[in-house]
Amino acid sequence: MARIELRGISHTYAGGAPALKPLDLVWEDGGAYALLGPSGCGKTTLLNIISGLLRPTKGEVLIDGKGVTHAPPEARNIAQVFQFPVVYDTMTVFDNLAFPLRNRRVKESEIRPRVEQIADLLEMTNELGRRARGLSADALQKISLGRGLVRKDVAAILFDEPLTVIDPHAKWLLRRKLKQIHQTTPVTLVYVTHDQVEALTLADKVVVMNEGSVVQQGSPEDLFERPAHTFVGHFIGSPGMNFLPCTLEGDDGAARVGNHRIPVDPAQCARARALGGSLVLGVRPEFLRRVEPETAGAVPTTVRQVEELGTHVIASATLRQVGAQEGGQNDAQQELKVKLPEGTIIAAGDTLWLELSPSRTTLYADGRAAFASSV
Repeated sequence: MARIELRGISHTYAGGAPALKPLDLVWEDGGAYALLGPSGCGKTTLLNIISGLLRPTKGEVLIDGKGVTHAPPEARNIAQVFQFPVVYDTMTVFDNLAFPLRNRRVKESEIRPRVEQIADLLEMTNELGRRARGLSADALQKISLGRGLVRKDVAAILFDEPLTVIDPHAKWLLRRKLKQIHQTTPVTLVYVTHDQVEALTLADKVVVMNEGSVVQQGSPEDLFERPAHTFVGHFIGSPGMNFLPCTLEGDDGAARVGNHRIPVDPAQCARARALGGSLVLGVRPEFLRRVEPETAGAVPTTVRQVEELGTHVIASATLRQVGAQEGGQNDAQQELKVKLPEGTIIAAGDTLWLELSPSRTTLYADGRAAFASSV
């Protein structure tokens, strides 16, 4: 197990723009963490710096308080599982799992019980005598995972998009297995992915990255309920957060969207003014509530498209100005995605009245959330 600390880490490849901008991170001993972000945001670069495959341009890497920035991978007691599993085809599953132990001259009498223990954990006991060649992609990835787990001295296991090439059903099974393994094996896990479902289901804490920077870190609930940046609101969620350009009016907590006056947390209004910059009001599709037209503060929208997704309905709607005629020049062409319960009867062209609750909306100033922790 290990506590991993990154101090002022940044990296620039020769002749290129910065792949990682200066960042500080601490991953506690035994935790499950995910690095989440789009391709090219710096996730794999950061993972390779932790494992020792890459030396950062600036900054320090510490494992359990010891500086390892210049230490080679073999001196860090870290296992890395790659997108394409590194497995010896001609060896049996047993020999593949035993390889890291034999490489460290562990006694054969100690190897067999340890390999059998890991095989049982991975549900691969019946495959121990089979050669790796011809096994399914998910089985090969389990072997790769097992090679990291089999060493008792492993401080952390780093996963670099290990489920990308796995079919959907096997991916679901492996995600469940990884979760079980972490619950039974006290080892620090760092998981790199661009898939929000993988990140939010596997990790206790998620680090969201974009363009070489850490945008926000927190629990899956934090990132969904309180995205600190518009990028996080957009990237996490399906569909992502709705953003409505707005202005502030008065001192009692209100935003003007088109010609609608929408109540907003007064504290957020004050912070948004302090932050300055262009303002948008963010609300998740799940937090928009369908209401009757006479409901105080309800805003009208025109439904453009309806998607039936089995467990729920997604309506794409356009915000309308009060009193404006459909198709008129004064329509505010601001799109909203609305998540509605399964079985909701609604069609394109219908008017959908929505409530935007102050407890479910967030003001953003130049992309930054105006709640207390963002200032």
